[in-house]
Amino acid sequence: MAQTETTPGTPPAAGAPPGDGLKRNAIGTFGIAFLVISAAAPLTVMAGVAPVAIDRGGIGAPVGYLAAGVVLALFAIGFMAMTRHAKAAGGFYTYITLALGKTVGLAAAIVAVVSYNCLQVGVYGLFAVQTQAMLSFVFGLDVPWPVVAFAAIAAVWFLGYRGIDVGAKVLAVLLTAETAILAVMGIGILARGGAQGITAGSFAPQAMFSPGVLAILGICFAAFMGFESTVLYRREARNPDRAVPRATFIAVGFMSVFYAFIVWTVVQAYGDAGAVAAADSQQQGMFFATIAQYVGPWAETAMYILIVTSVYASQLAFHNAINRYVYMLAQDGVLPAFLGRTHHRHRSPHRAGQVQTLLAAAVIGLCAALGADPYQQLLIWVNTPGIFGIVGLQGLVAVAALVYFRRHPEAARSRLTVPITAASAVLLFAAVALIGINIELLTFADALTNAVLMSITPVVFVAGLLLARWLRRARPSAYERIGSTEAHES
Repeated sequence: MAQTETTPGTPPAAGAPPGDGLKRNAIGTFGIAFLVISAAAPLTVMAGVAPVAIDRGGIGAPVGYLAAGVVLALFAIGFMAMTRHAKAAGGFYTYITLALGKTVGLAAAIVAVVSYNCLQVGVYGLFAVQTQAMLSFVFGLDVPWPVVAFAAIAAVWFLGYRGIDVGAKVLAVLLTAETAILAVMGIGILARGGAQGITAGSFAPQAMFSPGVLAILGICFAAFMGFESTVLYRREARNPDRAVPRATFIAVGFMSVFYAFIVWTVVQAYGDAGAVAAADSQQQGMFFATIAQYVGPWAETAMYILIVTSVYASQLAFHNAINRYVYMLAQDGVLPAFLGRTHHRHRSPHRAGQVQTLLAAAVIGLCAALGADPYQQLLIWVNTPGIFGIVGLQGLVAVAALVYFRRHPEAARSRLTVPITAASAVLLFAAVALIGINIELLTFADALTNAVLMSITPVVFVAGLLLARWLRRARPSAYERIGSTEAHES
């Protein structure tokens, strides 16, 4: 069999006890899929953000989710073609290093860690807002948002500490429940014929190609955040060469079709003529009012409860992804060695999890002390650099795949792999540009704030490049370990 030249395998962290490492054979295809779909939080992005997509994109909003799904599916073809040649749990870090070198690879790793932390920590603001609404609606309680956020931090830390297999089982239950309540709403709308009968107006050319649909692509891509993290669980997967690609395509396929279906049914609930006005007037209450009307008050109550568990599932999934990035960087000697240790019994990267938990608590504490709004400042503003970072890294991975295929033509499984990967790179960088052009749709902030938020990702990337150059001079042994790849047969 052909031998692929890669970076030498990463030796155990210095002083690591025998057997120290991630838990092997812990999760299968669907366990990985549950982890990454949970990170996207389907109920949250539907009930919390889809009304904005309908308001700004018109009744063609379902097409935006399909378009984002198609672009990401094209990206996944090249991304997954490299999985047999990047056998490690370093995610984007590994793939970019393998093709573009250690300096760019480390910069990408730093961007990934910062971006995932922005997404995970920012969502505590959404958790606080949604939990406050649920407690008020269901129990008539008024609980300060920082109390709710700190409780969520503790709950996320606990399951992350217990190990990936425990977290995957919990996420499977939560994801099934939140998906079910959305499906019940969609079926209820169709069963009652919507507001004016079931139509396909969302897919008419004038709706599909309206300027509004182009403008909301940033919102649509944000709904898929986390799907690319399947590769982070490679070392913990059963039969990773099969499980990781399958989970990736299951995740992106399910989300694109399901999101489009749910948004289309909500348009039907108000009719082609009334959906935009309803989204504008009801905003985040749109889905709750819809399910109450078409299914019943019990379903509205259930949705209030399940949206809280949806946000929690997202936070746990991103927490797990962050911990594995930090763990691999520590294993490679870039970060302190103690972060590259796993729990002796649960085999979780618990020290990386402790640091991430402390970071989240510090940010929440600072926001509370400054009187920041948990939705506008904590969720929206903190999340925005994360969205830029992840979509930008997806584009960079597509470029890395093209470079790798040029050097190793046998890695491209089909003659179509290279042109498809090239198309995905162009489309992903176009998506980054569209997000920047329409950033006010995400942030509702002034020009200066938007400029600062957009500058974070490039500044972090440049800082990563400088760090890599410093490591090459000052700590060459650590520089040589960058990449988390290992020699193997292809």
